[in-house]
Amino acid sequence: MLRDRRLLVLLAAGSLTNLAGGVVAPILPEMIQQLHFDPALAANLVSMHCLTIALFSPPLGILADRLGHLRVLVPSLIFYALFGVAGAFMQSFWPLLATRALLGAASGGIAAASLGLLGTMYEGEERSQALGITTSTLALTGIAFPLIGGWVGATHWQYAFYVYGLGLPLAGIAAFSLREKRKTKAKPMAKDEGDKLRVVLGHPHTLRLLLTLSLTSVAMYAVVIYAPLYLKQTIDAGTAVNGIVLASRAVGAAIISAFGAKQLAKAVGPAKAIAIGFGIMALTLITIPVLTQLSWILLTAILFGVGFGIVLPTLYSILANLAPSSLKSSVLAAGTGAGFLGQFLSPILLGPMLRYRGLEAVFYTAASISMVAGLLLLARSDRNPSISCKNS
Repeated sequence: MLRDRRLLVLLAAGSLTNLAGGVVAPILPEMIQQLHFDPALAANLVSMHCLTIALFSPPLGILADRLGHLRVLVPSLIFYALFGVAGAFMQSFWPLLATRALLGAASGGIAAASLGLLGTMYEGEERSQALGITTSTLALTGIAFPLIGGWVGATHWQYAFYVYGLGLPLAGIAAFSLREKRKTKAKPMAKDEGDKLRVVLGHPHTLRLLLTLSLTSVAMYAVVIYAPLYLKQTIDAGTAVNGIVLASRAVGAAIISAFGAKQLAKAVGPAKAIAIGFGIMALTLITIPVLTQLSWILLTAILFGVGFGIVLPTLYSILANLAPSSLKSSVLAAGTGAGFLGQFLSPILLGPMLRYRGLEAVFYTAASISMVAGLLLLARSDRNPSISCKNS
């Protein structure tokens, strides 16, 4: 499967959504210090793009189904590069926040189009494997991008924003490497297709999956945003160390999503596998505030990644199985939107805990959210209804 050039291009494009926050998170403490930002407010710089991804992924997924995935993917990659690099030239909070929002809108197009192409290229077991490879690739780029951001930003925080320029050459590669049947004009979504989409997205089981994806992202982004602040406070870590810790979080996720998540889901069932993943995430989040040695912090970050690597591909695999082939872009884009909405909400929900109770309370709250998410799906594991419009 990895020999398929189209898959490699899609993996590279999809990984740029990881880059959106992965590059900024390690340099956040330096930005706060040099630009004199409020820490609780500045946390939104890491998550602002998540809101616009959540808002733009569903409509751009529908547009990709109608116009063609490539016609959405290539312009999104170009705008991604332009808006991302623009952040380097912003010296005040609100203009910088605006560029982060525009970056997220472009990322929404990338996520919707690349996931839609992936969903139509493969079926059944192959699609589950492709989703596992995708999650593992996202995890691997989750290792690389914080390291790159921390390393480049160690000279000056502005330099980290130049990494977003990778979107430009990738747009050219995608334009020449990915081929679709030409769609000369946009056709309105057929009434029965629109009805099917509403049935799928409005089904209680789908809504629980979307809610669980959001809660997963709230807990995961607590580590992305607040771990660098915790490291700065406890061991006076610089951008390079922050990048290493954030990267180590993805090591466990890369291994388990590629080699273990699918087997665990088969052995105990998807809902129980997800509950196990959430349990690991909660346990490691509770442990973070009592750790002061870098080696133990790194180990905890790896174990957190293992839990996340179990949860995410299993959730997406279940969601993909609910959708007819003609609506996979739209349904998977809704899942992407739900996930990024959770990332955006993470500092909004956890910021007051930081302001009034400190960093320890942030991690304890995130752990509680993980446990609630696991119980939410596990409690309904006896009901995994099929959706009647699935066959098309």
